[in-house]
Amino acid sequence: MFEIVKKQVLSPSIKLFEVKAPRVAQKAEPGQFFMLRVDEKGERIPLTIANFDREAGTITTIVQEIGHTSQRMGNMEEGQEFLDVAGPLGEATEIKNYGTVMCVGGGLGIAPVYPIARALKEAGNEVISVIGARNKDLLYWEDEMDAISSELHAATDDGSFGHKGFVTDIVKQVLENKKVDAIWAIGPMPMMRAVAETTRPFGVKTIVSLNPIMVDGTGMCGACRVEVGGETKFACVDGPEFDGHLVDFDLALRRLAMYKDDEKRALASGSCGRDDSCQK
Repeated sequence: MFEIVKKQVLSPSIKLFEVKAPRVAQKAEPGQFFMLRVDEKGERIPLTIANFDREAGTITTIVQEIGHTSQRMGNMEEGQEFLDVAGPLGEATEIKNYGTVMCVGGGLGIAPVYPIARALKEAGNEVISVIGARNKDLLYWEDEMDAISSELHAATDDGSFGHKGFVTDIVKQVLENKKVDAIWAIGPMPMMRAVAETTRPFGVKTIVSLNPIMVDGTGMCGACRVEVGGETKFACVDGPEFDGHLVDFDLALRRLAMYKDDEKRALASGSCGRDDSCQK
């Protein structure tokens, strides 16, 4: 069993959980994720490792209450336990001194981009961070991102905080005025596609972290297959990070929408469907 040692409400629908998982914390690296199961009747869902503390033996994840399982998690409190936490899974981010890098986090993507930006900063890079959300209430970790960034820019769709518009507006503006050597963009699939298309004319290496449907997280089920550069890849073992300029986003979005009707039925009935498979 894996105890919730800290719970923080970041917004009415976004919750932070710090979980006691010493073995996972010991091996975790930026860019990786883990699989979680609330109880023996629950589904297994992939969640981002947003932070880790090897000394305390804890990992941190941030969850938005979208589907049945994430809503159940949102109702859990400190001291309660999850049945399963398996990880770390996926390939870690390649951290080195690239020069000047940009880290773009949209919505829940702020959580996975944070440890990447922090590690890149520690490796000697100049880190320009861009975070965005639909509105100010869904934006979080501004101070944490600012502390590990050379520059921090924020955008909200409605203009309630920072730039009114999309993160791609800021990305384009930065690229027009500064040489950037590599970019990481993590968030909803349409946002990652938009960033990749924005950076393509500039020829800047753009890494995205794909979040397709996952069942086991070990490459056995094949549910998370994506097409990258014309080749089939499994996001859980070959990724989750891929070259954004090579990803077939149209196919990825179609596959992500396969279980929408099942998700609606699961929410209506209170049962576990594949409703939270895009949480990572």
